[in-house]
Amino acid sequence: MNRPRPVPSLLESFNNALEGVIHVLRTQRNMRIHFLVAAVVLVVAFAAGVTNYELIALLLSIAFVLIAEMINTAVESAIDASTTSFDPHAKLAKDIAAGAVLIATVNAVAVGYIVFARRLSDPSSRLLDRVRNAPIDLTLIALVLTIIVVIGTKALTGRGTPLRGGLPSGHAALAFAGWMASTYVLGDTRHRFLVS
Repeated sequence: MNRPRPVPSLLESFNNALEGVIHVLRTQRNMRIHFLVAAVVLVVAFAAGVTNYELIALLLSIAFVLIAEMINTAVESAIDASTTSFDPHAKLAKDIAAGAVLIATVNAVAVGYIVFARRLSDPSSRLLDRVRNAPIDLTLIALVLTIIVVIGTKALTGRGTPLRGGLPSGHAALAFAGWMASTYVLGDTRHRFLVS
């Protein structure tokens, strides 16, 4: 008689989810491209000084593309596991899943164009001025980029699990990024002694 599988802890559930993200990053070239483009878009969004609503639209578009790519990979894996010979229905299912990624990507490009077209043509958009005047935005983007780099590095090297062990240490990287952001934000205030 089969014993029921034990219910995973919350940490194990997050670890399993991140293992899925890492597997897709490791095995799917398009997912690596999407992650790289997402990182570039976040940096450009900060440099261009997008509004909160524009940032929300960009983040939702990025998430939509990444989720569609992951569902596409899951559909392809399930079909490949269930059939070893050519099946027109299997091909159709794979094509539909790939079409979902295409629609998500076209949507993301359209949102990016709407958000960035006018701003990037404006020569008064100066990165250093924006960095000095938006420490909270800089902190958020630095932390998100740190997470992306840690997960991407773990995916490429295959070391450790997303939330435990292996180099780079996500905890150490986030702690360092948080300390640097705090130092930057509090650098010219009377509270700077708290972080230096």
